[in-house]
Amino acid sequence: MTGNILLNGKKRRLDYGFGAYVTQEDVLMGTLTVRETIQYSAQLRLPSNMTRQEVKEIVDNVISEMGLEDCAETLIGNWHLRGISGGEKKRLSIALEIITQPQLLFLDEPTSGLDSASAYFVVQVLKNIACGGGGSGRTIICSIHQPSSEVFALFDDLLLLSSGETIYFGEAKLAVEFFGDSGFACPTRRNPADHFLRCINSDFDDVTATLIGSHRINETKESSGSLVYLPTAECRVRLIQNYKYSKHKLRTTARIRDLANSRDIVFKESGGSQARWLKQLCTLIKRSLKNMNRDFGYYWLRIIVYIILSICVGTVFYDVGTGHNAVIARGACAGFISGFMTFMSIGGFPSFIEEMKIFDKERKSGHYGVGVFILSNFISSFPFLVVMSLSSVAITYNLVKFHPGFFHFMYAAIILWSSIAVVESCMMLVASFVPNFTMGLIVGAGLLGIMMASAGFFRLMPDLPKVFWRYPISYVNYMAWGLQGAYKNDLIGLEFDPVMPDDQMKKMKGEVLISSVLGFSVKHSKWWDLGVVIVILISYRLAFYIILKLKERALPVLYTLYTQTTLQHLSKRPSFRKTPPYPSKRHHHIHSLSSQEGLNSPLH
Repeated sequence: MTGNILLNGKKRRLDYGFGAYVTQEDVLMGTLTVRETIQYSAQLRLPSNMTRQEVKEIVDNVISEMGLEDCAETLIGNWHLRGISGGEKKRLSIALEIITQPQLLFLDEPTSGLDSASAYFVVQVLKNIACGGGGSGRTIICSIHQPSSEVFALFDDLLLLSSGETIYFGEAKLAVEFFGDSGFACPTRRNPADHFLRCINSDFDDVTATLIGSHRINETKESSGSLVYLPTAECRVRLIQNYKYSKHKLRTTARIRDLANSRDIVFKESGGSQARWLKQLCTLIKRSLKNMNRDFGYYWLRIIVYIILSICVGTVFYDVGTGHNAVIARGACAGFISGFMTFMSIGGFPSFIEEMKIFDKERKSGHYGVGVFILSNFISSFPFLVVMSLSSVAITYNLVKFHPGFFHFMYAAIILWSSIAVVESCMMLVASFVPNFTMGLIVGAGLLGIMMASAGFFRLMPDLPKVFWRYPISYVNYMAWGLQGAYKNDLIGLEFDPVMPDDQMKKMKGEVLISSVLGFSVKHSKWWDLGVVIVILISYRLAFYIILKLKERALPVLYTLYTQTTLQHLSKRPSFRKTPPYPSKRHHHIHSLSSQEGLNSPLH
């Protein structure tokens, strides 16, 4: 579909803040309360020079306007937290968009999935927003499918579309009159919206044909008008033709012309979020910390599993000592920690996917930038990763009796923290390509499996095939550098018993064993290994930033190219043509519209 988008007869870009869009799916953070959700959204977008009291008053007004006072302190809820109802979630989604008082509000099927009472309440709230006093009213445009008669009565204007063609555009209360003038009068006991859909939706032809074929419907022989017996395709054509020359179109065209020529309408200029970068960062950090703290599966469950697993590892390798066999045992313990215990960090991927959905929605609405989101996520996850690393290292280090010393202990904690952070950053990259958490876990596990295979533990580094696995995979593998650093941190400075105990033989130094037994070079310091891991961490975060920015710029271009290519292919097909004014009746079953109501419907 092609065309021009005009606002009051003029081309205008819908900048951030001028218009707002409420998606059909309610993308909300389930661990926050209703008030907290609105509060954080207000802090992200409202001017930084506003006081807390002023922001609080705006939040309270929005809560009151949307009728959310009773659930303001209730958690929104998710898969394991009980929360608010579907209607309240929809009103909350609307509340988030009217904080900045946009002049245009678009909604995609706001009543989908709601019961009749909740749907009516949502549309009634929208009606109140549109009719706001003191000049605070807004233009509200929403798509809706088969509303109830009570909901339909709340709309001021109605646009009926069928296959891209305008069936009717004008005052909603006059639509019944238009259909009656066209020969499709709405029965007295039928919902007008249902009647309109039955006239223009060809799906009802298939349903009725099925009923006729199964002998479950009786054709009415008496005619109540020749047009009643027309198939849906011809009804649609007649309605389109009648509307083009109707008084309703003339009246609507005159209204549009008056609005286009009016100089009294002033558009408020807006440049999106008016909050400063630092305020946005602090707000996102607070929100992420609260989300991570309340979401048990994000970090707390992983911390518990890490502690239990650390106890298991510590008891299996308890006090390995400095015998000759202890070299292999120490290497195996370090390999397990750097491999499997960092691998478990993919467990937080489902929670991060939910956070990415919120970021995608808020980013498209201009709430904040990509860099602020990535930095806030890193800072908010930092304390949880520190607890995870320190608790694991504190248990294993003392049970296994690794190289004694405070600095050796701290190095082990830092190298584990940086390795876990690298895995989380890697999963961020996966999330940018694979938004489905099940497929993302599979892809992430596969990538980490490749890193384990080339880390130098299952097969020594000198024995790895030089093509691909040694160069370049092992050099960009955080696990290989982390394992080297762990070996050096533990073994350098220690002496081990020889293979054959003999008083005349000297003890073997750890430096020699690292190169001869474990297959790693000791030419560079362990701090160099740690530095490389941190560089890989920064590189992953930077790559995540670049990918998100490229997607923002590339997707609109790709969508445009795809649309143009699709239109070119369709235009070459013989079937791609407009419906003729009088379509052939050869392939249509002629039956009355009243018969579509059901068996022997009295609404004929």
